[in-house]
Amino acid sequence: MKDTYHHKGLRKKLIDSLRKKGIQDERVLAAMDVLPRHFFLDKAFEEIAYQDKAFPIGNDQTISQPFTLAFQTELLNVKKREKALEIGTGSGYQAAILATLGARVFTIERQEALYNEAKFVLKELGFQGIRYYFRDGYKGLPELAPFDKILVTAGAITVPDALLKQLKIGGVLVIPVGRKVQRMLRITKVSEEDYQKEDFGSFRFVPFLKGVENVE
Repeated sequence: MKDTYHHKGLRKKLIDSLRKKGIQDERVLAAMDVLPRHFFLDKAFEEIAYQDKAFPIGNDQTISQPFTLAFQTELLNVKKREKALEIGTGSGYQAAILATLGARVFTIERQEALYNEAKFVLKELGFQGIRYYFRDGYKGLPELAPFDKILVTAGAITVPDALLKQLKIGGVLVIPVGRKVQRMLRITKVSEEDYQKEDFGSFRFVPFLKGVENVE
């Protein structure tokens, strides 16, 4: 895998466009600037990898539009050494961004083919500390809870209780909720029973599905 001056130039333009669209967290932008997005896509998308668009990654899944990824990551506000649980590994790009920001990343993928591919790519890129799980994201990782931050990268019909329970007090869950169009929610756990919910507008995601899908 090569990251050329051409790729770096395209990435710079993308970062500038994200800044103009309202992304303010320079740590997030810096992480996206150093991490080659085209490494997480099929070679056919290499020349267009730095457009602000979602692209297919197989198994009816997509790599999120860069603005959406940056927006969610900014809302999450992950700090170094925080335990961050990602639901929906997909290509592995979001997990890599969280790891680049210094989080201890735990990521769950329900599609076995995507799980295997992302694990391979991330290890090839030197991300040794990310922990991967092939399982149902609706259930989270109760045995490793609580988490400082939880990020869901697919559209849920409702907020799963299991994920709320796996937050630390003061912890944050960022999740898109809705059927055809989702509302981006940031939920902060105030106490064992109380949560503060903030709404950050409409987005479109692939659906958050239950269960797992094995390679046939």
